[in-house]
Order: sequence, then C-alpha cells, then structure tokens
Amino acid sequence: MAKQASQAKRTRVKRTAAKRTAAKRTTPQRTAQRARAPATTTFKAAVMRRRARPLKLETLSLDEPRADEVLVRIVATGVCHTDIAMRDDRTDTPVPAILGHEGAGVVERVGAAVRKVKRGDHVVMSFMSCGRCRFCQRGEPSYCEKQFPLNFACAREDASVSAHDRKGSVCNHFFGQSSFATYSLANERNVVKVPKNLPLELLGPLGCGLQTGAGAVMNSLKVGVGDSFAAFGTGSVGLAAVMAARVVGATTIIAVDIVDARLRLAKRLGATHTINARKHDPVAAIMKITGGRGLDYTLDSTGLARVFSQAVDALGIRGSCGYVTGGVKPERKFDARAFMAKGKRLIAILEGDAVPDVFIPHLIRLYAQGRFPFDKLVRFYPLRQINRAFTDSARGRAIKPIIRMA
Repeated sequence: MAKQASQAKRTRVKRTAAKRTAAKRTTPQRTAQRARAPATTTFKAAVMRRRARPLKLETLSLDEPRADEVLVRIVATGVCHTDIAMRDDRTDTPVPAILGHEGAGVVERVGAAVRKVKRGDHVVMSFMSCGRCRFCQRGEPSYCEKQFPLNFACAREDASVSAHDRKGSVCNHFFGQSSFATYSLANERNVVKVPKNLPLELLGPLGCGLQTGAGAVMNSLKVGVGDSFAAFGTGSVGLAAVMAARVVGATTIIAVDIVDARLRLAKRLGATHTINARKHDPVAAIMKITGGRGLDYTLDSTGLARVFSQAVDALGIRGSCGYVTGGVKPERKFDARAFMAKGKRLIAILEGDAVPDVFIPHLIRLYAQGRFPFDKLVRFYPLRQINRAFTDSARGRAIKPIIRMA
C-alpha cells in the first residue's frame, strides 16, 4: 500500500509540473493575442440618431489608428451648412452617425506608415480623397472619383467604421474625420500640419467653408487685378470670397444679402458696395454700379434658385458665375439665349478647387499678415450647446459657429 501511495504521489507531481510547463508555453501566445487585439479610446461625440432631430451627446469608443491613420484630439470644429443638410435634408448618410468636417486638433498617435505628421503636431482636417485616381494624381482631389463615398458615406474606403457604442457600430469618417467629437480618427491624406503659434481653436473652418469661398475666387474663377466681382450670399463662404477678392486686387467687390448686419461686416472685410436684395433688385443695382456692363465674376453660395438666376443675369460679356451649393432643390433656370449671346460661363466648384496641403497654409499666411481676417466671422460654443449652434447658423444668427471641445 505504501508503495502504491508513493507512486500516486509521483504521478500527481508530474501532472502538476506538466500543467505549469504548458502554462508557461502558452502565456507568450496569449500575450501576443492580447497585443494584437485592437485597443480603443473612449471619447464623447454628438451623435445623429434620427434625422431632423437634435444631436445627442454620448460616450463611445474609438479604435486605434490603422497604418495610414492619425488619432487627433479635437480642440475645436466648425459647423458648416453641409452638416445641417446632412442632419435635416439628405438621406444618403446612414444613422447613427457622427458628423463634423471642419476639425482642428492635436495629433495623439499615428499609424506605422504615417510620415506626414507626428505626435504633438497641430493639424487642421479637410476633406478626404483616394490619392490614386486621375483627378487626385493631377492635383484636383476635390473631384476624386471616390469623392462621394469617402466623404458622405460615413465609413472608410473599405466600408468599415471605427466608432462603437455598447450596441454596435456608429458610422464615422464623415469627410474622413467626423469631428463633432473629442477625438477623431483621420487619414494621413486629409490632415494638414499648421503652426503652433496660432490659435488652433480658430483654424478648423479653413478645412472646408473658408477654403471653398476663398478658393472659388483664387483657384476656380481666377479673379484678378482690376476685375469686378459679386458674392451672392454673405455667410462664411461668401465673406471668405469677399476677403479673397480684395487680396487678389479686384477693384469692384459687391456683397449681396438680405441681412444688413452681414452686409456691414462685408464692407469692413473689403466689399466696395453692398446690396440688400430685400430692398433693391440686385441685378438692376449691379448694372447701375458697373455702368451697364455687368460683372466679370459672380459667386452664388445661397442654394436658392432665384439667387442663382440673379448671379447669372448680373454677368457681363464673357463673365463667369461660380456655383458652390446645390441647395435642397437643385434645379436652376436662366435665359439660355442671353447666356450664349454674351459667352457667359458657369463653373461648378467643390472645395474651392483646393489642394488642402498647399492652400490652407496659404490662407494661414494671409491671416497672419492681417489680409484674411476670418476671425471676424466666428462665434464659439461649448460642445454641450452644439444644437444651439446649429439653430443659430440655420437662422443666420451666427456666420461661422465653432464648437470648442473643452
């Protein structure tokens, strides 16, 4: 019996040793598996759960950057009318989703393949493009062949998302950023490094609205010294166009709107003439200002069919009208015979025909010189008041709302 007990004890000892050895062998495997499991960042975001309803502040989780991605701590983000349209009018963007596409912030982490920025850099985020199609390759990224899915589908190019709540995925990557949030996962392509000596909370709108207005004048229409120009609509896009027209040396700069306060601001920012379209026929007033010749260039940023017609009718011979918004009802009418007889041109414009890595730093230099004072347009709101910012923007109380995250 003693011999049998001793044998059983040796067997138990061997089994225990074998289990310990197996555990030691599998621990590195388990550690490697844990290391490969995606880490997450907890963040707050204003989530669109239902269309035409207020955004809801929620706590979500965000995946770590992929090889070509950049994790950005958002400092502030602009509110653009495109965000309002996505919430209220469009059915293309899925829900639930995080909107926001004028973000500015600080780089927290970068993917293994990222070389453009590093941790601690200040960045402005702009629209997303593929970088491979013929339009991207020839320096026209706003006309990327994948422009719509990359900017409006609220997902990466492979249709994946990186934000999650307890029930599942929340669509993000709107314009490659979804910046109505305290953190954003952007792509290396749509972040632009900016100087650290400038107020970062102010710079986000350069990524879309201000870039569009200024770029329409400088890049698309190519307004030049001595030219005449009118901005129909003096929101952030129109006022950016007014400032840009002054920068390039236009000598007749007309602002058209229905809000006197905005027209007064336009005058301070460089408009030589202002017209309240509720009080005066803008086409007749422009013809009087120009001695009957009409204008060299106009820009319609209102989205209103009747205003578009006025912008076309106000052109002189060989004049060009830039068009930057489709509005809720995209149909537009004008006199085709008169259009042809005077050799007028209509130019559809996306993102000011800008290459963000080149154009945003250009606008920043102009701002630093006091020649592009876009800080005159902004009004700040805390994140908890994002729905008020939407309302104020839609009703014309704020020209360019900016949401501060802290």
